[in-house]
Amino acid sequence: MNIAAFDIGGTSLKMGVINEQGEILNDESVDISHNSRDKILQEIISWLKKNPSCNGIAVSTPGHVDPNSGFIAMGGTISDFDQFHLRRWLEEETSLPATVENDAHCALLAERWSGKAQEASDFIMLTIGTGLGGAAFCNGVLVRGGRNRAGEFGCLLTSRPTDSDIESHTLSKSCTMTALRENYSQLTKRSADDITGKDVFDAYDSGDESAKKVVEGFYEDLAACLYNLSSVFDPQKIFIGGGITERAPFLKELARYLEKYGIDIQIETATYGNDSGMLGASYHFLQSQKMSQ
Repeated sequence: MNIAAFDIGGTSLKMGVINEQGEILNDESVDISHNSRDKILQEIISWLKKNPSCNGIAVSTPGHVDPNSGFIAMGGTISDFDQFHLRRWLEEETSLPATVENDAHCALLAERWSGKAQEASDFIMLTIGTGLGGAAFCNGVLVRGGRNRAGEFGCLLTSRPTDSDIESHTLSKSCTMTALRENYSQLTKRSADDITGKDVFDAYDSGDESAKKVVEGFYEDLAACLYNLSSVFDPQKIFIGGGITERAPFLKELARYLEKYGIDIQIETATYGNDSGMLGASYHFLQSQKMSQ
């Protein structure tokens, strides 16, 4: 069986054909930085037409997703997907079976399927990108919560709110690539649209004081987050995924900020990088097919 896998991200749509062994047979990525829901759906249909050998569709997407119905209650960084029955739409348009799962859950499932967590019964996945997502695997089970919203680590507070603007005090405002760019732009009076996450870290490496302030804040809040998560879940391992993990000294830099917390849990980067979403979505599809038989 070949699966058409799609990972809808904040800036790109990753598309691939994946077999039952978890091998990526071919893949492609397109920019969706300013695209609407309709444009994303058009790209998915176009990919399917180019790959007619696929027997099913697996989607990884941000937001609050019902993994059984494929209904997206809240689309996260893709607000066009709010209150959208994505699975139903895909199956009606293509006549192929489809599944839809939250992107951080997919990253965790990829690690469990064939990554570094195959033998782990308790571990956490943290994904850092345009937004900050997460997932927890406890006692051999993916924790979903009563409304399929468990793992929204980006909503954790970094300080005590002094007003009703709760969101401004969350990890999403300090521990994402979006936050890094926006915080740096405020200090340098540059447009955030002209700044990338790499630009901020390059400036940090060169000794730029504004970048130093932003990056240190990023690591401080991330370290506190990991301390809190380790205290709540007591995981065997914590995995971190997202573009930040491509930075060579990332884990060493993070370790310096973790020292004061005395965390003795192994922290690693995700095994499959940008392919995690597609692989985890494919695993979810295969598991769903088994349960329906």
